[in-house]
Amino acid sequence: MNTIKETAVCIIGAGPAGAAAALQLHQYNIPCIVVDKAIFPRDKVCGDGLSGKVLSILNNIDPAIGERLQALQDKEDSWGVTFIASNRASLDIAYKPVNNGAAGFVCKRLVFDNFLVDEMKRCGNIELLEGKAIDKYTLQENGYLLSDASGTLQIRAQLVIVANGAHSGFTKEVAGIQMEPKHYCAGLRAYYKNVKGLHPKGHIELHFLKSLLPGYFWIFPLPNGEANVGVGILSEIVRKKKLNLKKMLQDTLENDPLLKDRFADAVLVDKVDGYGLPLGSKQRNLSGERYMLIGDAGHLIDPFTGEGIGNALYSGRFAAEQAKLAIAANNFSAEQLKAYDDVIHYKLGPELKLSTRLQKLVQRPWLFNYLMKLGMGNKQLRELMSCMFYELDLRKKLTKPSFYFKLLFNRA
Repeated sequence: MNTIKETAVCIIGAGPAGAAAALQLHQYNIPCIVVDKAIFPRDKVCGDGLSGKVLSILNNIDPAIGERLQALQDKEDSWGVTFIASNRASLDIAYKPVNNGAAGFVCKRLVFDNFLVDEMKRCGNIELLEGKAIDKYTLQENGYLLSDASGTLQIRAQLVIVANGAHSGFTKEVAGIQMEPKHYCAGLRAYYKNVKGLHPKGHIELHFLKSLLPGYFWIFPLPNGEANVGVGILSEIVRKKKLNLKKMLQDTLENDPLLKDRFADAVLVDKVDGYGLPLGSKQRNLSGERYMLIGDAGHLIDPFTGEGIGNALYSGRFAAEQAKLAIAANNFSAEQLKAYDDVIHYKLGPELKLSTRLQKLVQRPWLFNYLMKLGMGNKQLRELMSCMFYELDLRKKLTKPSFYFKLLFNRA
């Protein structure tokens, strides 16, 4: 007979969201079990961009983790983001430096996720189980009974933090959140060497090309002369127009008037991979009796930029805070855990709503081109766009009518 592991908190998934939750719980001296079907290091198809939010959140959990990330060699410092409109007007948005160093980075998920796994392995309160998949989840009176398909692994948890990504069975079967094409993005990622014209300060590039709207093309510079290159388009559009994203990516690199020269000598490294991005363009219920959804399992990716790692870390940290309160109260009811939803909607909601509006805006190229032109001479707008990639208290500004007045009329 198999022994059932007992724990207050079980985290399903050891990616950025799950790792942030576990690392924050460790700071609270709350033991947890983290289970992931993969054995690390493992690759994860992604844009590989680590915005300023990432370092800020890790510093909030434990400054030593932030210091070790900054010292990590296999990453590229990024000092900002460059938006390129369909008329090829470009706008550079700088990240706010951290301790006179870069706030953002580009780092392959193979490296970054393994960095977080190594951080978890430093912590005595975290039991990490790799190569184990949680396939069954049964709600019982005293918690969830979690097990793999064979029943060899069994864990009883008072609280489950769900962090197993865009295709989470728990999200679909228990939380009832299904994939909706209008709130989902299809993406392709490729690694290239020898791409010309990369920004000297490691800016990530988001190109809103007319042929790809309402999607975009990206170039993220990596160490060793590589770049993460890809396209992302709403799944609703891909289905409706029966688009071949791989062909669209190739056509863009070969025929776009500006990009074809930059990729003339570029060499594809490995294969082109596809993935899905569950967008935060719709407010959802992220918790219920004895569970909380975080990261991609909670559909929290930024609809405009596709940035997901920062929001994953945010949600993981907030879930850990709520877990601490639930354990102290010995109350794991849906009513108790709704506070997690409230803090996510308060902290990330305004930003996600704004990004959803911007996502719709790019479908009208003339209007987005105007916004870019406005941004070139508008400090308020540049600061607003920077907030999407950095942990600033954006929501306070969004509640003030004076902010919008300055946004439209102040060109300083």
